[in-house]
Amino acid sequence: MVNTRENIGVNTEQLVKHTVEKIAPLWTLENFIAVNPYWGKSDNSFEEAAKYYNKLNSTQLTMPLSFYMTAIDEGVIKKVDVEKALEQSGLDKLSAREFLNIAHSNNKNKKAVQQNIQIAADCAEKVSGIDWSAVMTDCITSWASSYFDKGVANWNTVERSGSLFHSWRKDAIHDKKPKILGLKKFNSTVKSLPDDAIESIDFCLKELAPKNATLEVYLHALLSRVGGWAAYTAGLDWEANLYGGNHAQLTDFLAVLLAWELSLQNSYEDQSFEIFWEMSQVNNLEIISDFKNDESIDHRLILQNAYDLANQRELIVKLNSADSETSKPAEIRPVLQAIFCIDVRSEVYRRNLESLSPKIETMGFAGFFAFPIHFIPLGHETGRNQCPALIPSGAAVKEVIRDEKEHKKAVRFRQIRAHLFSAWKSFRHSAVACFGFVSPMGLTFLPKLFSDSFGITRPVPEPQERGLSKKNIANSTVSLKKEKHNGLDSGFSPEDQVKLAMNALRAMSLTKDFGKFVLITGHGSTSTNNPHATGYDCGACGGNTGEANAKVAAEVLNNSEVRQSLRNGGIFIPEDTVFLAAEHNTTTDEVKIFNLFDVPESLQEEYKEVTGWLESAGRNTRSERALRFAISQKKDASKIGNSVVARSRDWAQTRPEWGLAGCNTFVVAPRNRTKRIDLKGKSFLHSYNWREDNEFKVLELIMTAPMVVTNWINMQYFASTVDNKKFGSGNKTLHNVAGGIGVLEGVAGDLRSGLPLQAIHDGEKWQHLPHRLNVVIEAPVEAINEILEKHKTVRELCDNKWLFLMIMDSDGKVSKIYDRDLIWEELNEEIFAERIMI
Repeated sequence: MVNTRENIGVNTEQLVKHTVEKIAPLWTLENFIAVNPYWGKSDNSFEEAAKYYNKLNSTQLTMPLSFYMTAIDEGVIKKVDVEKALEQSGLDKLSAREFLNIAHSNNKNKKAVQQNIQIAADCAEKVSGIDWSAVMTDCITSWASSYFDKGVANWNTVERSGSLFHSWRKDAIHDKKPKILGLKKFNSTVKSLPDDAIESIDFCLKELAPKNATLEVYLHALLSRVGGWAAYTAGLDWEANLYGGNHAQLTDFLAVLLAWELSLQNSYEDQSFEIFWEMSQVNNLEIISDFKNDESIDHRLILQNAYDLANQRELIVKLNSADSETSKPAEIRPVLQAIFCIDVRSEVYRRNLESLSPKIETMGFAGFFAFPIHFIPLGHETGRNQCPALIPSGAAVKEVIRDEKEHKKAVRFRQIRAHLFSAWKSFRHSAVACFGFVSPMGLTFLPKLFSDSFGITRPVPEPQERGLSKKNIANSTVSLKKEKHNGLDSGFSPEDQVKLAMNALRAMSLTKDFGKFVLITGHGSTSTNNPHATGYDCGACGGNTGEANAKVAAEVLNNSEVRQSLRNGGIFIPEDTVFLAAEHNTTTDEVKIFNLFDVPESLQEEYKEVTGWLESAGRNTRSERALRFAISQKKDASKIGNSVVARSRDWAQTRPEWGLAGCNTFVVAPRNRTKRIDLKGKSFLHSYNWREDNEFKVLELIMTAPMVVTNWINMQYFASTVDNKKFGSGNKTLHNVAGGIGVLEGVAGDLRSGLPLQAIHDGEKWQHLPHRLNVVIEAPVEAINEILEKHKTVRELCDNKWLFLMIMDSDGKVSKIYDRDLIWEELNEEIFAERIMI
């Protein structure tokens, strides 16, 4: 093939850097952290990104037109919403009815599917009739599942020395499968490539010679063909770079894909490949020159804006019509102050808990409670990061048993159990033993099979409890002793503990008026036979439960020396205040308290009252959640609760809970602004009092961390809803775990990212609706603008409408909404309350 490359002098490293930045990271099933899959395009407006992805590979950022028409028919979208959306799009000369008639007509007469960005695999398919893009994906999945394997495979012969590209190339030189399938020059092409990824990318681009103007988009389109594995390697880079490394796994992965592209060109260059390739370049140039114009989705984008405006209107009416009495702070000292994660599931439990007594207060804060730690479970050599993916973890903290002798016995027992489990697993799955395993031993499993099937027992123990007795679990705590563990700094110095405590309490706006019990409530979930189980745990804790963070926080804040230092810093914690570490199980709505040993005899009566409140709140919350599961309300409360709890043990249950489905709002304000308002489990609630925030440092922290995390969560659910094929994980019943990393839908294809359909749809209707996040902050406009000016990434989210930012005024009313360029629009409450239907 004649080299017609125009891009002489192109900086390959810069080209690759700009390309890989478009790929959002993906974490493993061990730590399934919600991610905004459009993160790499957040510097573009939502509308621009929608048109870009539609032309790149037909990825959708809106629902079908019929979805919005149904919302209009049902009165969800009103006339005022469509008119406002038309005004924002510069089409305010059209009436709502005229626009809908045009949209409906165009949709009825829509043209054939448009062309997308083409790669060499598409040209090779036209020549050969073989779907080479699918073949490439399957081959890469087969290799990557082994290369990245987390110890799941019994046999693994993949070469792992050197870089990702080096390892792949070493295996690919001898891989006969592509050649058997018709790719005759695959092995010779791979052998001819440089061993360095950047050099190989440069070599392949020179040979393939795509047009200069198409380079970045072509490479992005290529990565999106195997988008799941691309996102996973991006996640590895994210983690490494967060801790000061300089990894380039995604660059290596791109080199692998380009090697496939060059192999296809070399194998079919004498069969009209060059003609199709030149035609593809013309196609790609036409698409790139007109990225911002896409009439095929213009109407849907306007209706998506109207849909979001309708949601904003309902939220504003709800917040602004709240009873003014509820905005008054409590005048009595609370017996219980419960700090929950901002997670939307906590909103339901908090509301039910607060309704039980005026002696109860609840607060919301990110579930790691400002204690970013690397937690090392009992008997483990390594641990896990318990903090948001956006920030690095702090020192390691070890789990221990309070009694030293019991600690040593528990560690030894757990390690022995782990070795036995590993040996037993190897025996069951070995090539020889598996045939003889069922006949002599199968009958002994019948009782367990029976009890598991009927939810009497769990098929496997909870991961954090495996190998521990009930006594061990009850007596486990954390060690803050400063020491070394496997080369890691473990524990905190007294000075560090004081600093962490000071930062945490100020960030929580909890610096005075402490209750008798302060419950620091992390959250986790319970389900079985569920690859995405950690996706229901705390995103703020890196896809783990918040148990460890809560224990560390309670240990630090109950320390008398720490309290004395806090007094010197102006924070006085009464001597009778006890911090309790707890965990809210979001599947069963049970709250478990860990450090019972910290409750003094003098507070036992109040403690009984607290546990009674927690049990009652759990019952009421289970009844409320049961409505979403369509569990009959004719049952008494205990039977309804049993039905909810049973889902957590059912190994055939595809919907153990709804997780964060429905999330669409983030409120940053004192709790009394939203107290007793039923936000339907759709709102993240962060406690914040700007009057106590010196220099607005806490507000800056909230806007740069929790606000971004909630955007990630909201956008993951949004993307999984509007285009589950591209950014979801399909049908849960077809999932197979690949190397302990992620899931495949079936036995082949790309690694699936995002959420399964069963997590967002109940079989009849959507349980998550595609709303972009509404953020309501009670703080001065000037303070928010200053933070937006300082942080480009956060400002892009607001300017480009990846979320909607609103201000709550000193009267508790939502009064302004952010437009762009630090400009705010005054809200007309009468318009937002309008109920006119189309």
